[in-house]
Amino acid sequence: MHFDIFTLLPDVFRPYLNSSILKRAQENGHIDVNVHNIRDWTHDKHHVTDDNPYGGGGGMVMKPEPVFEAVEDVIGIPPACPIILMTPQGRPFTQDVANELAQHPRLALVCGRYEGLDERIRTHLVTDEISIGDYVLTGGELPALILVDALARLIPGVLGDENGAANDSHASGLLEGPHYTRPPEFRGWEVPAVLRSGDHGKVGQWRREQALLRTLERRPEMLEKTELSKKDREFLKKQGWQQKVVSE
Repeated sequence: MHFDIFTLLPDVFRPYLNSSILKRAQENGHIDVNVHNIRDWTHDKHHVTDDNPYGGGGGMVMKPEPVFEAVEDVIGIPPACPIILMTPQGRPFTQDVANELAQHPRLALVCGRYEGLDERIRTHLVTDEISIGDYVLTGGELPALILVDALARLIPGVLGDENGAANDSHASGLLEGPHYTRPPEFRGWEVPAVLRSGDHGKVGQWRREQALLRTLERRPEMLEKTELSKKDREFLKKQGWQQKVVSE
């Protein structure tokens, strides 16, 4: 999968992209990430990319010319892949959205700065807008890294465990249950006996029940949208879960 990131701060990406799983994913050819400095498409000696907003007000606004030229020069006209603006005004980024975006062989991510971008970028260049949460950051760089990280995990071969992504929180519609490792006893706290039993059937059942329980305790609304077996429902009812009845 190929990512093109357009930003005013290209240097912030490399430390994270050159670490751990994402580094190996690039070395093994599973993902390709190109970071483009929008300033390279300016035409003045100071590489100006922002200007005062029409109508007044605080903050500066990113100019449309360098953003359009950068994206069109790299991606083409018309763009052959989704052009995603990372913005708190976008649709919420969820695991379902990650699965959707992971179907594309190439994505372009535009990172805003300052007060925002000229609206013509949003209306005439961008094809999608993504928000990582209901809060505001100083720029779109961190959200872009989050999107790359989340999508990379879905690409076969990126994770050491081929089923790793499928077992993550939200991937199955549930929160992931607890994990333990050695030592078996630490400060009087013991690893559950079932995990040391060697009985894979019981371990699988325990993990499923723990995922159901954790979801019930922390995000009960998720259970209404998750496909649950009869056994799951019986377990949850014993824990006090009352399924909401949706009237037609």
